[in-house]
Amino acid sequence: MALGLLAACGSDGESGGDADTAEDFDFSCPERTDGEPAADAARNDSQPFVFGTPGDPTSLDPILASDGETFRVNRQVFDTLLDADCTDTVPGLAESYEQNEEGTEWTFHLREGVTFHDGQALDGAAVCKNFERWANFKAGYQSPNFTYYYSSVFGGFAENDPAMGIEAESIYKGCAADGLDVTISLSKYTSSFPGAFTLESLSIISPASIDAVADAAIPTADSPLPEYTQTVGTLAGTGPYKLESWDHSSQEVVLTRNDEYFGEPAKVKTVIFKTISDETARRQALEAGDIHGYDLAAPADAQSLLDAGYQVPVRGVFNLLYLAYTQSHAPLEDHAVREALSYAIDRERIVNSVLPAGGMVATQFMPPSLEGYSEDVATYDYDAEKAKQMLADAGAEDLSITFCYPTDVTRPYMPAPKDIFDMISSDLQAAGVTVEAKPITWVDYIPTTRSGECPLYLLGWTGDFADPYNFLGTWFATESTEWGFDNQEVFDAIATANTEPDQATRVDLWKTANEAVMEELPGLPISSSPPSIAFAPDVYPPDVSPLTREDFSQVYFTTGS
Repeated sequence: MALGLLAACGSDGESGGDADTAEDFDFSCPERTDGEPAADAARNDSQPFVFGTPGDPTSLDPILASDGETFRVNRQVFDTLLDADCTDTVPGLAESYEQNEEGTEWTFHLREGVTFHDGQALDGAAVCKNFERWANFKAGYQSPNFTYYYSSVFGGFAENDPAMGIEAESIYKGCAADGLDVTISLSKYTSSFPGAFTLESLSIISPASIDAVADAAIPTADSPLPEYTQTVGTLAGTGPYKLESWDHSSQEVVLTRNDEYFGEPAKVKTVIFKTISDETARRQALEAGDIHGYDLAAPADAQSLLDAGYQVPVRGVFNLLYLAYTQSHAPLEDHAVREALSYAIDRERIVNSVLPAGGMVATQFMPPSLEGYSEDVATYDYDAEKAKQMLADAGAEDLSITFCYPTDVTRPYMPAPKDIFDMISSDLQAAGVTVEAKPITWVDYIPTTRSGECPLYLLGWTGDFADPYNFLGTWFATESTEWGFDNQEVFDAIATANTEPDQATRVDLWKTANEAVMEELPGLPISSSPPSIAFAPDVYPPDVSPLTREDFSQVYFTTGS
């Protein structure tokens, strides 16, 4: 970082990844060496801090969200039982917790004196009311379009709706409260806990908020979100900021300081998240003084911003970009075709020309920082001639395929979607594949890819907590339309690893699961890379998070600039 802050992952601010090996890669979190400069108290109370974001949030109800832009806003307003510091699980609303030997009962000891923004007190009963609400969702509420994280963690609901495609039995057994103590019971151990208790989707809202939205309906998986998720005034959290307004036309969410916050109060009274989808426009807005920081600074801009005195912290690497092969589209069900397409793609060229310094080619569907990363997975190194021959041998030498990519957005794992799409398309065309481009706006992109409509598509993931299941299990725990394959060996390998309580044994099982996934080859892992975030010189920035979980209550304007 500039101004005396250290950057993670060995980045020097220059454009271009390194295509490093896992052994040479630094996944550590950044360490601050800048101290805490004096705050400009008058300015912090009178001037809003404006932060430019790549996209709009989707929902003010955390449980009905699954995207980073929504989480960025909601995590300032709502709190979870546990929190994340770097990738470590730390206290949140619960100041301590313990589990039983089987890992099926989790008892949390809540902080005293915590109140929701509507004045209600936090206690065990409030926590249980949230868990019971989620477990008893009906109809469209059960769709992964709305409660993706809940079903990923708990499997299913109290009564699964067959129309929503949820077949797994819920592992949630119940919640018991005793004053400030609360116990969550599960039917079996899963390695997702305790990390899953840090998920923004599982943020705790006030009991009055739950009562107020009890009659809100989501009849089907294609229904719009309820009105209360789009307007301020219904939901109350316990976080350092309160929701003030959401102007959809100007694409601004305004937060105001919660002076009753149980932790250290925010120094800046007002924070505004303003959507500026174009990365060049975000940089220009920072340089013009219209905003005071923005996310996902383009790799090509990083050094020039540093030279001009701006701060460009680099997050630790905890993400993955991939190309998906949806096997419900012929001939992608043919392993030889998927293998040929994988050999056709020059991933090092993508890493070295598009990604920021510190990027690396991925060999599997998780970053090397996680336990269970395997050095023995099947690999598919770039070989255009081999790809062309394999397609011919598979009878697919005249293959024509639709390739989807997102527009009007940049993501931490995908700083330049169109550039990456163009490079992969040119590689495929060199192997004799005819590519039919299908650009899709981000608001429609996730539903479209999850429904299986795209034969090829680019997507990725920033980890939520440090467990392999948060990567492998998110995608491959069971059959799904977004991947279109049914390989029980893969599903069993992931389930076995996820439910193994012994850590040493579990690490080996995750390696086996990684190897099974890469033998199946549901898609091609492309890269992991360190996303940057930019701030004005007179701003004390938050601690940057490899999980992109920045706490904006740490931000303030400084004196002397």
